[in-house]
Amino acid sequence: MKNQVCSKCGEGTYSLGSGIKFDEWDELPAGFSNVATFMDTVVGPSDNRPDGCNNSSWIPRGNYIESNRDDCTVSLIYAVHLKKSGYVFFEYQYVDNNIFFEFFIQNDQCQEMDTTTDKWVKLTDSGEWGSHSVMLKSGTNILYWRTTGILMGSKAVKPVLVKNITIEGVAYTSECFPCKPGTFSNKPGSFNCQVCPRNTYSEKGAKECIRCKEDSQFSEEGSSECMERPPCTTKDYFQIHTPCDEEGKTQIMYKWIEPKICREDLTDAIRLPPSGEKKDCPPCNPGFYNNGSSSCHPCPPGTFSDGTKECRPCPAGTEPALGFEYKWWNVLPGNMKTSCFNVGNSKCDGMNGWEVAGDHIQSGAGGSDNDYLILNLHIPGFKPPTSMTGATGSELGRITFVFETLCSADCVLYFMVDINRKSTNVVESWGGTKEKQAYTHIIFKNATFTFTWAFQRTNQGQDNRRFINDMVKIYSITATNAVDGVASSCRACALGSEQSGSSCVPCPPGHYIEKETNQCKECPPDTYLSIHQVYGKEACIPCGPGSKSNQDRSVCYSDCFFYHEKENQSLHYDFSNLSSVGSLMNGPSFTSKGTKYFHFFNISLCGHEGKKMALCTNNITDFTVKEIVAGSDDYTNLVGAFVCQSTIIPSESKGFRAALSSQSIILADTFLGVTVETTLQNIDIKEDMFPVPPSQIPDVHFFYKSSTTTTSCINGRSTAVKMRCNPTKSGAGVISVPSKCPAGTCDGCTFYFLWESAEACPLCTEHDFHEIEGACKRGFQETLYVWNEPKWCIKGISLPEKKLATCETVDFWLKVGAGVGAFAAVLLVALTCYFWKKNQKLEYKYSKLVMTTNSKECELPAADSCAIMEGEDNEEEVVYSNKQSLLGKLKSLATKEKEDHFESVQLKTSRSPNI
Repeated sequence: MKNQVCSKCGEGTYSLGSGIKFDEWDELPAGFSNVATFMDTVVGPSDNRPDGCNNSSWIPRGNYIESNRDDCTVSLIYAVHLKKSGYVFFEYQYVDNNIFFEFFIQNDQCQEMDTTTDKWVKLTDSGEWGSHSVMLKSGTNILYWRTTGILMGSKAVKPVLVKNITIEGVAYTSECFPCKPGTFSNKPGSFNCQVCPRNTYSEKGAKECIRCKEDSQFSEEGSSECMERPPCTTKDYFQIHTPCDEEGKTQIMYKWIEPKICREDLTDAIRLPPSGEKKDCPPCNPGFYNNGSSSCHPCPPGTFSDGTKECRPCPAGTEPALGFEYKWWNVLPGNMKTSCFNVGNSKCDGMNGWEVAGDHIQSGAGGSDNDYLILNLHIPGFKPPTSMTGATGSELGRITFVFETLCSADCVLYFMVDINRKSTNVVESWGGTKEKQAYTHIIFKNATFTFTWAFQRTNQGQDNRRFINDMVKIYSITATNAVDGVASSCRACALGSEQSGSSCVPCPPGHYIEKETNQCKECPPDTYLSIHQVYGKEACIPCGPGSKSNQDRSVCYSDCFFYHEKENQSLHYDFSNLSSVGSLMNGPSFTSKGTKYFHFFNISLCGHEGKKMALCTNNITDFTVKEIVAGSDDYTNLVGAFVCQSTIIPSESKGFRAALSSQSIILADTFLGVTVETTLQNIDIKEDMFPVPPSQIPDVHFFYKSSTTTTSCINGRSTAVKMRCNPTKSGAGVISVPSKCPAGTCDGCTFYFLWESAEACPLCTEHDFHEIEGACKRGFQETLYVWNEPKWCIKGISLPEKKLATCETVDFWLKVGAGVGAFAAVLLVALTCYFWKKNQKLEYKYSKLVMTTNSKECELPAADSCAIMEGEDNEEEVVYSNKQSLLGKLKSLATKEKEDHFESVQLKTSRSPNI
């Protein structure tokens, strides 16, 4: 500063000139700070936690700094003032997309700089360091390394690692920086320091490295001190199996773990066990054979073997079932490799991370407990065999492995998949001791795959071997339909024409192989072809109720029309207006740290003829769905299905620029059927799961399932959608989940949805309206037709037009009344005349009888008088012996008998009985 001249740094120091570098992370360097945030704007569970995310931070690990592993948002912040434009550069590891990692820059006004519009950092491959650099403007620059863990499941996340942060653009450096311990600089004017080799050490500002005492001390690469060599124990050696010799024997060999740090000359040290014990070699793996040599060789194309016999050609009409089935582990297969990786140093580089052990392969010793022990399997592609090209389903193959973990600490086994060597994604992870179990991962596309198993005994930064007995064992690995696979068996195939001989030919889409003729035959309508086998008619699986198959017979779907017979009434449903993707944003929910998130569901109700129209994406790079679809098909953050789910973190929850979507999963990729029943293929919708419907219109249920299995859903996930008629919900209606299962599922495997809409009502029929007749006006009567209220139908038939008919001025019932009255009057007159006439006849007969009696009396002694004289009473009484009632007389009149009816009377007299 005194002379204003740039001078060379002395030995043991270095300088970047106009820059600064941070490569020591034993503690947080001066100027850096940690800021952890959690939910503070929305009331959630975190408000009841006094510490919240206060204990979450970036952790220095010596050569690097490690991010948090929880679901807090933690920022590593550094502020620098630049006299001129410059840049910031750093190295990092970012392999787990369950953590959001962003790097951005703000000015002194806390405004985000334009240079960090794309602030999302790209993923790196497992075990590899990536680099990231951003230009800096002159003035104050506040640098942010920010991570957010998304812990919605049981997966263990792999933290982000950062090292070697370099900032260029300061006007000058007024001092040289001393070399950190474990490094040295032996030349003036150095811009960096060199690392001390193994078994040497150096202190801060060293010009050279000092060697450790060769017999009693050791040190790792880049050490700041030497350590005493401990006595050898069983944790310092391991055993291997030699390749099989011509006698079919293998030898067990014991070797010290390199580099050897223990001493055998101490009193309590153990010696290396003797090597050379011979054991019988295990048989070759299926698809391989031993031709008398000391190794197994793959069977030639067109042949097969179970591993114990020579390779044989497949019989006529069959073809080899290609794949890999590794269940014997005498040597590591040719398409597999193993390695050891430690993020902090390279002390386990070159070591085998896994060891073969006869009937299994197990994790090796490694250099220290926090090493990653890596096993890779490379497969160049997947495709179905010739006989199964007619099955155009989404599954091309699958990989299955059987494993167990034996742990006393916080060990983790990661299973990762890399597609086309672009990025490695953690598919599943298991922590702690796990019993022997199988896991299956399904392959949906033909691409180059690298499957990785990474085992870490503990994630704590330590260099010892306390947990060396913690291990993972893999007993078998099976991959089906591998492009470069071998065959352990043969499967039937379709034969070509007579001219082509007995060679196999691919069947057209939707065709199976007929057993009798080995010819291709199309599956019947409303069936789909199995993706696992195409031999025999049983390969054509019937579609579920209310569904049909597409033209290729590869998948079942609904045409959005459904018919149901109810109480002699036909109900027709048309869900066409709901066939586009329906969406539901469910929540909010909160993690244990108070992070607010939502579950976002997309539902393709009818299936779109088998097309996976429901799309869910992880927008960690702020891509839109349209950009993803228009871009490369290899974009792994997009899933398409009948039903899918994403986890949405709102922008206000973590201070992001936009809402983030992550953890997209497939809930349904197979359509099972549609029915009014509440149960289909072990999917049961309980009665108390949703509110009681307001009408007697039956709900219609759509059922789906997913072929992807997980450790918690061994049979895959399934979905049920209850369609309910609700005239008040117009358009797309409303989708909801059960109140008792706010996440849409109670067990994480079966999801339930209620979709209420007027479009879910049946089509209108003649039973859904009635007619109303108007009054007769001016000789015309109007008849109107109106819907029944409430109206529980939609579309279908329309209301008939109003009807107009002629009518008379006198009311119909008035006419009827007048007619009845006239008839009664005529009947009354007729009866009156009849009885009057009959009465006249009776009087005549009576008079005649009296006259006859009088004539007879004249022949006897004369009476005083035959007539009633004036003043005398009539003492005679007339007694009717057969008196008929009015009803009887009417009855007699009705019978109209020809014989005469008479009334007999008894006459009494006051005269002597002698007369």
